[in-house]
Amino acid sequence: MASNKFKRMLNRELSHLSETSRSGNQVSEYISQTFLEQQAVVELPRVAPEETPQPMSQISGLRELPHSASLSAATVPRFGVQTDQEEQLAKELEDTNKWGLDVFKVAELSKNQPLTAIMFSIFQERDLLKTFRIPADTLVTYLLMLEGHYQADVAYHNSLHAADVAQSTHVLLATPALEGVFTDMEILAAIFASAIHDVDHPGVSNQFLINTNSELALMYNDTSVLENHHLAVGFKLLQTKHCDIFQNLSAKQRLSLRRMVIDLVLATDMSKHMNLLADLKTMVETKKVASLGVLLLDNYSDRIQVLQNLVHCADLSNPTKPLPLYRQWTERVMAEFFQQGDRERELGLDISPMCDKHTASVEKSQVGFIDYIAHPLWETWADLVHPDAQDLLDTLEDNREWYQSKIPRSPPAPNSPQRAGLDRFQFGLTLEEAEEEEEEEEEDQVAADGEAPEGPGTELMPSEASPTPQTSQLDNQRTRGKPFVD
Repeated sequence: MASNKFKRMLNRELSHLSETSRSGNQVSEYISQTFLEQQAVVELPRVAPEETPQPMSQISGLRELPHSASLSAATVPRFGVQTDQEEQLAKELEDTNKWGLDVFKVAELSKNQPLTAIMFSIFQERDLLKTFRIPADTLVTYLLMLEGHYQADVAYHNSLHAADVAQSTHVLLATPALEGVFTDMEILAAIFASAIHDVDHPGVSNQFLINTNSELALMYNDTSVLENHHLAVGFKLLQTKHCDIFQNLSAKQRLSLRRMVIDLVLATDMSKHMNLLADLKTMVETKKVASLGVLLLDNYSDRIQVLQNLVHCADLSNPTKPLPLYRQWTERVMAEFFQQGDRERELGLDISPMCDKHTASVEKSQVGFIDYIAHPLWETWADLVHPDAQDLLDTLEDNREWYQSKIPRSPPAPNSPQRAGLDRFQFGLTLEEAEEEEEEEEEDQVAADGEAPEGPGTELMPSEASPTPQTSQLDNQRTRGKPFVD
């Protein structure tokens, strides 16, 4: 599979990165464990669950909130939230259709209810209330309930992030190459999925929940633990009084919507990143377009695949935003990582990569994240919707250079490996070449299996002494950026 080929290529690059420095090794481990479904096998101390056990059928995190249960259509605020700065909020929300909306400013003007304000604006902008007969008071009641279930004391995965992802999804859906491609139901599913995709996030990773014997990990069998929980909470809240925004959908429509939302939110599990990217590259190389350059997607698999990547891009869009916004997101995500690291230290667990506030390099983490994860993803997306995302790609590269410039320069250690001309990681192989290489590897393996063992006088050459064809090809195809080294 192409995804396996890409994983091997990325693993090879990460192994080189880990050899450059201690911080390089930490960035390499973080990327590997987060985006490649490669969890470290460690001997864990016995840790008592941090929360009180609950009945297995009970969805945790649900709670009563003091929001207006008595809202009526006549009392729905202009932007879904009560604020004494309505005109300033209106001015800020004029950018709802633009990339780089300042959600921090929206939060400030909406009394920390950015998700409700932005989602209500998106639903109105897209006329979704009329299309699906959603009562305005029901939508606001649900949005306030949903926003209230995002944990305000979590630094990054809170309702600010959900609002940002939902708005980014809204803008990406409007890209000219996708004009008229998706149905209203698919658009509703993508925006709703974006809004609920991190609800009740506790500010720790799936692996932390598994390592600490959490109730959530037990309930979801260590598989996409948080993503399953976000879905359960998001859908369960629809059953709250005055919250069923889909009450006027037919049974068939509800099932179709639910299927899409589940597929979209489960794909936000970052360990699925390489599979999503490989599928997206496949689509880029085989894409079909209409005469006006609009994508042709004629089956559910292709359609949901593009939507999954679209929401995934929105979820990883921080580096493509204006630098002042990107820096705020970086501060928040690192604060959340460090809080997890502190908890791991207190529990006697190994501290997760990039979660040790005493050793992690914020600047290197961002350069590494862009080079190995964000840039390959956004470059492939830009190819799919060419030329619509070029401005975003340019901003991404500018932001990368800014963080690169902030990395303190230090002379390399005498014995540290240096690779001349090393550039950011790119998937240099086409799918055709990848298939050819896989066939060659299979033939080589068959040949190797049939060879006699090496004799006593035979000297084995280290693999590093002779680069493989794919390594040479990958190195030769690097043409942009600067080395990511100490």
